[in-house]
Amino acid sequence: MKKRYLVLLCCLFWACQVCLARAEGFSLTEWSSRGLSLAGGMVGRADDPSALAYNAAGITQLPGTRVMGGFAIIAPMGTIDAQLTDGSSRATTTKPNVWPAPHAYITHQLNDRFWLGLGMFSRFGLGNEFSDNWIGRYNLTSVNFQTFSLVPTVAMKVSDVLSLSAGVEIMYANFGMTQQLPSLQLNGPFPQKGPDSKLELTGTGWGAGLHLGAHFRLTDELSLGLSYKSPVTLNIDGEVDYSRHQSNLLAEMNEVPHTVDTGAHSTVHLPDSFAVGLSYKPLDNLSFEVGTVFTRWSTYDSLNIYFDSNYQALNQKGWRDGWNFNASVEYAPLDWLALRAGIWYETPVTNESHADFMVPSYGRTGVSAGLGFSWENWTLDLAYAHLWVYDMDYGRTDASGIREGLSGIRGGNSRDTVANIYSVTVGYTF
Repeated sequence: MKKRYLVLLCCLFWACQVCLARAEGFSLTEWSSRGLSLAGGMVGRADDPSALAYNAAGITQLPGTRVMGGFAIIAPMGTIDAQLTDGSSRATTTKPNVWPAPHAYITHQLNDRFWLGLGMFSRFGLGNEFSDNWIGRYNLTSVNFQTFSLVPTVAMKVSDVLSLSAGVEIMYANFGMTQQLPSLQLNGPFPQKGPDSKLELTGTGWGAGLHLGAHFRLTDELSLGLSYKSPVTLNIDGEVDYSRHQSNLLAEMNEVPHTVDTGAHSTVHLPDSFAVGLSYKPLDNLSFEVGTVFTRWSTYDSLNIYFDSNYQALNQKGWRDGWNFNASVEYAPLDWLALRAGIWYETPVTNESHADFMVPSYGRTGVSAGLGFSWENWTLDLAYAHLWVYDMDYGRTDASGIREGLSGIRGGNSRDTVANIYSVTVGYTF
């Protein structure tokens, strides 16, 4: 009994850590090491506790009680080439950072028909940071958007062929952003550029959603999985602080906010997604899966921030819906060892007309590999993935701080953006 509680407490510890990552758009799929090494190919397989994140209907394949917990380490890097109004260009590389993304799950079989599960993971996250004096500072110097979801779930085995699941998602969000504000001041008869003031916005919020899943065991070799995650609306309340409190002609013209510490609030519409996975298992120790995930990013139409000081930061987004296409293979040459690999491609979702430095991405491709070890009741999964993020062109954007004016920018592009992801997960069966 003590061993059971110790393992459960360890999983809960990992789930309660802060999670942050970057992805196409800013949705996440690093929900387990096995899932990462299989490029997310767990919708049709759905045969370990992380199915609670990928397709919870699959937990009806898990007898007894099982727990699983771990984390991914995400290390992104990229460069922004800013085109300046004088015809020159300036390159800036993002600050090196490492972001942890934890996960934890527990499943329990009630009887031959019903299973319960509790999943803790992150559906959305974003992190990006530049120096305070970089050329694009009037658009962004840092962003830190984190979500954490708790999803209690019930799954039912309708027949030997069909299983269904339903879960309620309770989402907590933490948002932070910094940027520099330009200033114009009267020093004599003509206005002159004054010192910048750093704006720091922090806020938290809650939202709720629904997860639905279905798993079909079509034959002994073929399984089909379907999974739906509903949209979530976050109501975020926070505060705005400034490093300098100064008079500013731009603030008087309502071009920038007055540098007065104040409250702020925003409503963020996060998209729903629908996943399909077809798994083929010709041998007991060999399986393949192909799948796709459709994410309705068109619901993310704006990110508007309303200041209690009677200023509105209206940021149009107008993103397009996105697709993820993935394929994976898993082979167990030994009873205690599994070899895994996957590949995936994600279509671009950002609208170039409103592109900013918060998400410098225009689609991406990823490859992954991993190992699985098992002994007695324990499992250990290790995974590595590498992402190539395609360049974003800022030549047509209307985003503030990326155009002619005090910023000195008239466009530019991102380049050489990559991310390395490392993940470890431990599981135990009671």
